[in-house]
Amino acid sequence: MPSPPLPNDSAISVATTSQNTSSSATARSNSKSPKSKSPSNSPTTIPYNQLTPEEQAAQDIENVAAVQQAQDEIDIDSSSDGRSVSGESGYETDSLQSASTSLGSSVRNYAWENGRRYHRFREGVYNFPNDDSEQDREDMKHAMMVNLCQQLHFAPIGSDPQNILDMGTGTGIWAIEMGDQYPGARILGMDLSPIQPDWVPPNVQFVVDDVESPWLRPVDHFDYIHARHTVMAIKDWPKLMRRVYEHLKPGGWFELQEIHHYPYCHDGSMPPTYKVTEFWTNIIAALGRLGVNFNATLLLADMMREAGFTNVTTRIFHVPIGTWPRNKVLKMVGLYWRTILIDGLQPIALGPMTRGLGWSREQVEVWLVEVRKAYMDGSVHSHMPLHIICGQKPE
Repeated sequence: MPSPPLPNDSAISVATTSQNTSSSATARSNSKSPKSKSPSNSPTTIPYNQLTPEEQAAQDIENVAAVQQAQDEIDIDSSSDGRSVSGESGYETDSLQSASTSLGSSVRNYAWENGRRYHRFREGVYNFPNDDSEQDREDMKHAMMVNLCQQLHFAPIGSDPQNILDMGTGTGIWAIEMGDQYPGARILGMDLSPIQPDWVPPNVQFVVDDVESPWLRPVDHFDYIHARHTVMAIKDWPKLMRRVYEHLKPGGWFELQEIHHYPYCHDGSMPPTYKVTEFWTNIIAALGRLGVNFNATLLLADMMREAGFTNVTTRIFHVPIGTWPRNKVLKMVGLYWRTILIDGLQPIALGPMTRGLGWSREQVEVWLVEVRKAYMDGSVHSHMPLHIICGQKPE
């Protein structure tokens, strides 16, 4: 697994999964400027192949238990103290409305707002930043997801898929690792921002485009279409579902990996005045005013069926917030997720709250102080549900 900036917690040490991620790690390190080293008290991530056989066996048990508990009920750590694409630089645009857009012009001309950098291409379509801090957060999400799920995808795409599309590819890390895992496949990553690395596997390419605009790729083209963490960006899910359906080959698969951003609790430890709940209630309302249904995660399976997909399945993982789980893998996942959420407070809140609800930046910053404190309250054993939704286009 690539090594995103590690959150701070000296009590955690866990082996990373044995995914082949050399290309993605190299690509990300070569594409960004050097940064300071992680603090010395960061959790230790030990490559699986460097463990002893006994340690590997113990890690395998932890991994299996983590996957099982995440889909059932997570054990609480009672000892916790509560704390072929062408174009410039490997890109091209891919819609009828923007087929001539050049990276040398508006695409790399970023917009700035409230001290954060946003995409300029189709400005305002996506309400969150794309600067280096946000890219690090996206890579940390990937590390969390692979540790939690122990795999890159769940759709049964076989051993030899030919054409794969990653919608909203972000930093491109998932597409790059899929390129390593399926060297015979052509992986295409699509995003509004050209923030992906230049050094990628030869079978991976990226386009700068809006997935909600018409696609130039032919119908019945892709064997597998994947998207994750996109629910905060898509405005017309039924229309997008129909487009995905059209562009999949008969028998092809569509997979969504989306977290429902709202805290839940199994043991009654979450107070009714929990500031994290208040935060997401306001964000959902703000995004609603901007045309985004942030609760769409709960509706995606039904939308998939309505679009014509069959064999639709939903698998739910509980993503812990914090280090309260007993299982070491889930403890690491919870540390990652809490760090992602805390680091994301400002980028998540600024755009929606100022654009959607009319708050000032100062109002947002003052409010976030209490939300940060709530996230760090280890006596609350909260989690958020991750929905893995797969559907197949009929043969």
